[in-house]
Amino acid sequence: MKRILIIEDQQSIAELERDYLEIDGFQVDIKNNGREGLNQALEHNYDLVLLDLMLPDMDGFDICKKIRKGKNIPILIISAKGEDIDKIRGLGLGADDYISKPFSPSELVARVKAHLSRFERLTGQQDAASKEIRIKDLIINQTARQVYLGGNKIILTTKEFDILNFLASNPNIVFSKETIYDRIWGNDSYGDMTTIAVHIKKIRDKIEKDPQSPHYIETLWGSGYRFNA
Repeated sequence: MKRILIIEDQQSIAELERDYLEIDGFQVDIKNNGREGLNQALEHNYDLVLLDLMLPDMDGFDICKKIRKGKNIPILIISAKGEDIDKIRGLGLGADDYISKPFSPSELVARVKAHLSRFERLTGQQDAASKEIRIKDLIINQTARQVYLGGNKIILTTKEFDILNFLASNPNIVFSKETIYDRIWGNDSYGDMTTIAVHIKKIRDKIEKDPQSPHYIETLWGSGYRFNA
């Protein structure tokens, strides 16, 4: 369940926001004090913060700046200050959106969902980008399904990539042709085991400096293939 923190001094508005968000399945906390809200945001794990600018004890812009410095989460400013200069300043300090009062509760929920979805996509891409196998000058990007050798992109077919990725993900382990076939084509598939040797040869032709004396994919006669890490 996604957690949302509302920092809003007007209790009626905070409760309205909370009610609509809770109906959509969010867990919501409210802080009516700016300093308490800032501490709450920094000390606990929230997925998004709804921040009012006009707080009695602390400037909302300062809160936005400090939250952004300490947390990488979406911040949505909700304020009666609708001047363009305020919007520009808020966005410049790291806010992800600026919603002027009065606002539609349903639009607020929609924007919250949109920013959470966008944040998940961005962070997901960042995490996925790190899912790489690097061995000497060979790079296998598992998410993008791309292979590079010495900085040059290597074009592999779908099955060639699947076989290389499977072997490289399990280095120094010997796999029989039958096991490789089952893993790549599935247990319910039926085919000639020689197709594995054909695919391995094609992969070697593309990634090995000397396909006749392979470094990456080694053949163990009578046993199968092993990826040398």
